[in-house]
Amino acid sequence: MGTVRHFRVWRGDESGGQLEDFQVEVNEGEVVLDIIHRLQATQTPDLAVRWNCKAGKCGSCSMEINGKPRLGCMTRMSTFGEGETVTVTPVRTFPIIRDLVTDVSFNYQKARELPAFEPPKDLQPGEYRMQQIDVERSQEFRKCIECFLCQNVCHVIRDHEENKPTFSGPRFFIRAAELDMHPLDERENRKEMAQQEQGLGYCNITKCCTEVCPEHIKITDNAIIPMKERVVDRKYDPIVWLGRKIFRRDQLDEPAVSTPHRAPAMSGASVSGGEEAAAAGTQASTTTNWHHTPAAPQAAPVGEDGKLNLTELTSDRAAAQSPFGDDVTFPLPTENLSYQHPREEKPKHDEH
Repeated sequence: MGTVRHFRVWRGDESGGQLEDFQVEVNEGEVVLDIIHRLQATQTPDLAVRWNCKAGKCGSCSMEINGKPRLGCMTRMSTFGEGETVTVTPVRTFPIIRDLVTDVSFNYQKARELPAFEPPKDLQPGEYRMQQIDVERSQEFRKCIECFLCQNVCHVIRDHEENKPTFSGPRFFIRAAELDMHPLDERENRKEMAQQEQGLGYCNITKCCTEVCPEHIKITDNAIIPMKERVVDRKYDPIVWLGRKIFRRDQLDEPAVSTPHRAPAMSGASVSGGEEAAAAGTQASTTTNWHHTPAAPQAAPVGEDGKLNLTELTSDRAAAQSPFGDDVTFPLPTENLSYQHPREEKPKHDEH
């Protein structure tokens, strides 16, 4: 026989919600995701939660448990005291869809903006050859399961919604570092792209991303810091400094980087052929083509019944305000948390 434990689970959607209390049976060896499934089966069948493998390899069941971002399938109930209340809430950085499910499409958009591996043109598939030491350098970063817990705790995204267009986050810094280390990758300007497009300079290496990584990837020490060092080496190279003294700045500096979602759209209907060619020439001389322009998002297919297939559901809602009010207190004492979330005072608006 199991023991009865007190659970508090956040229920609601982007318009708001609240924590609901449940008394639920817990058996030996179970994890938090098991209890969420038991709640669905016995008390609240409409509770929404995202999960897939239940083996800590898909990253789907990211949630915050007693205030700390974790994977529900890898958090054993034995880690909590017998009388301790277990509070389960969705990750706070991304917009709420419903209950424990959040809209993490921001991360997939950033993945599309990152240029893929580009092999040498004279090599055919099957002809790639690498030294084992080069394989081992980036092998750590390939363990990422894209749970986005590192994205969730990064305060550059978490506390500042306005940073999202220009900041990719820790998950994509390790991807950029991995490709920058790859001896067969032909793109040589990934460091400049990390600085100019991905917002590498915003990161102040608090290491909270490393702390919550379930795969124990040393995101800060092995990826972000070395990437920052390589950017600084390029920017403050003494030969480049001397060149700035000899040549004009516009002859030496790296060209500005443009992203597809920021570039103004031009079409033949509104621009004549000559003007379009001139504009294209001007753009080519002042920008760096880091990546191919991604295809425009397509509408999800609708069945004969007029409904979307569940696997095709998407969300394009703008980020909603956090549904967690200041009056919500989690049961875990502050001194037991391994990271502190900065809280900013809300500005007071004058009443007219």
